[in-house]
Amino acid sequence: MTTEPDHSLDHITPRDQAEILAQALPYIRKFHGKTLVIKYGGNAMTDPALQQDFAEDIVLLKLVGMNPIVVHGGGPQIDEALARVGKKGTFIQGMRVTDDETMEVVEWVLAGEVQQDIVGLINAAGGKAVGLTGRDGGLIRARKMKMTDRDDPTKEHDLGQVGEIDTIDPSVVRALQDDQFIPVISPIGFGEHNESYNINADLVAGKLAEVLKAEKLMLLTNIRGVLDKEGKLLTELTPRRIDELVEDGTISGGMLPKIAGALDAARSGVNAVHIVDGRVPHAMLLEILTDQAYGTMIRSH
Repeated sequence: MTTEPDHSLDHITPRDQAEILAQALPYIRKFHGKTLVIKYGGNAMTDPALQQDFAEDIVLLKLVGMNPIVVHGGGPQIDEALARVGKKGTFIQGMRVTDDETMEVVEWVLAGEVQQDIVGLINAAGGKAVGLTGRDGGLIRARKMKMTDRDDPTKEHDLGQVGEIDTIDPSVVRALQDDQFIPVISPIGFGEHNESYNINADLVAGKLAEVLKAEKLMLLTNIRGVLDKEGKLLTELTPRRIDELVEDGTISGGMLPKIAGALDAARSGVNAVHIVDGRVPHAMLLEILTDQAYGTMIRSH
């Protein structure tokens, strides 16, 4: 028999509890009325206890007057669904090749299953979540992504219905958040001939944060944040420092696109971008409402 982790606060004295709540006050005041774009992925999204924590955090942020917007991914869930229909996912340079049939699966998994699960979780925690895709309200116009070969710049790979963002029209998101709703967005865009495109969720979150002039962009991931060569957490980074870390190879691999998206957002008016460890219970709340760092914060300058 496994014992449940003890989430009760019985072991904390009332005085300490009051102290903890009081510490959050300056942050609540500072971010009241501000928009937070949250990219939800990794363990936080697949572990039931962490899902619960995430939903509670989102509801609490909304109740204290902030405007959280959730953008979700769903790679593992898409792989699982493709396996069920007997398709194997192919990848080129880390990007999923998306033919017509794969796109259909991507749409029903992201917009049908994953998005609705998140909406349900937030609603069960006392919020009012609404699911959207890039089609709703003409939110995300996209075009086919052109991918140049890493080794041969004259060669281009065809990824099928993988898209790049043309424009984001955030009016539907604004209307919802002004009306006490919490938007939950699937990263699917539409093209000029009404075709669907699968878009990287980090890119959608970054672009949306830019367009909405968000106070913060938060990327929940499966890592502690950006680590230095000795494996120590770098709690704060500037664009100049990031350039140095890319140069010397400290930042590499799968971290590069995440950091690139974060930097773009920081340079385009988002005050702070946080890469947060989604494996820590309530990491998002701790990062926003306390002095403690639970990831890496990237400032615009």
